[in-house]
Amino acid sequence: MGAEHDHGHGDGGHDHGHDHGHGGHAHGVAADADRRWLATALGLICAYMAVEVAVGLAAGSLALLSDAAHMLTDAASIVLALVAMRLAARPARGGFTFGLKRAEILSAQANGLSLILLAAWLSYEAVRRLVSPPEVAGAPVLLTALAGIAVNVVAAWCLSRANRTSLNVEGAYQHVLNDLFGFAATAVAGLVVMATGYARADATVSLVVVVLMVRAGCGLLKESGRIFLEAAPAGLDPDAIGDAMVGRPGVVEVHDLHVWQITSGQTALSAHVLVAPDRDCHAVREELERDLADRNGITHTTLQVDHAAAELLTVGAAAPRAADGHCAQPHGAVHRGEPHPH
Repeated sequence: MGAEHDHGHGDGGHDHGHDHGHGGHAHGVAADADRRWLATALGLICAYMAVEVAVGLAAGSLALLSDAAHMLTDAASIVLALVAMRLAARPARGGFTFGLKRAEILSAQANGLSLILLAAWLSYEAVRRLVSPPEVAGAPVLLTALAGIAVNVVAAWCLSRANRTSLNVEGAYQHVLNDLFGFAATAVAGLVVMATGYARADATVSLVVVVLMVRAGCGLLKESGRIFLEAAPAGLDPDAIGDAMVGRPGVVEVHDLHVWQITSGQTALSAHVLVAPDRDCHAVREELERDLADRNGITHTTLQVDHAAAELLTVGAAAPRAADGHCAQPHGAVHRGEPHPH
């Protein structure tokens, strides 16, 4: 808990400070993320990607090349995750009051955008090959795809052992799972080319991989975009949180309520809370912090607590006023509890 501030009650009103509750929260990418597992997965992916590019060029298979392009984004996401872990471990200093906790979110956006751009290029190539299909050697495609399935199973297992609270690590894990489907589809294409000679099967399968890439890229851009736009984390409703806060004994009003993510897995909340004049502000604040931690898992809280003015304690009170030192224009919804007798 943060240090408590004394409340001075003079004749002209109340003088209340800000209090910050930090219930043992952790910042940035979790410290127990195992870099060795990430490095192992990265080595497997890079080594096999080189093999796949060579075989894809020799066999004339766009499906293998599209799989290799997808694996390149997987490798990039792991590299960026490793870099973000090191950056996030640096202490906050100067103007970076949160440190570099959002380095992983920047890299997640770059990773998502690269997926979309690669998908656009592969779509163009696939359509071109559907119109005018080149010769494709089915056997190398089938064998390489089967080997790729095995490599991706091992890489996915390595990533599952690392800490997946990082948006990059989770993104890389999901990408590798998508690669499993892509390699399975490529294996089917190789089998079809071997059995029937239908060369367009290769380009058709590459379009399936494109769909997986777009899906993964859009997911990363959406999640990282929510964090940059300071949106409430998915699954947390600020209005429901505000209603629950004013439902606590002694709480008259909650406004300027903000819920956002500092980085993936780290939610923060700030609010201006008005309490009844006969209640202990510090005690109410402590109860609210415990409730936020227990109900919503939010331990990084900044609550400004003040005693409510008399007019707020009656039915039909007007909006908050500037005359008593409180917010004249609160940001967002104003949550009010049941009127208190005055």
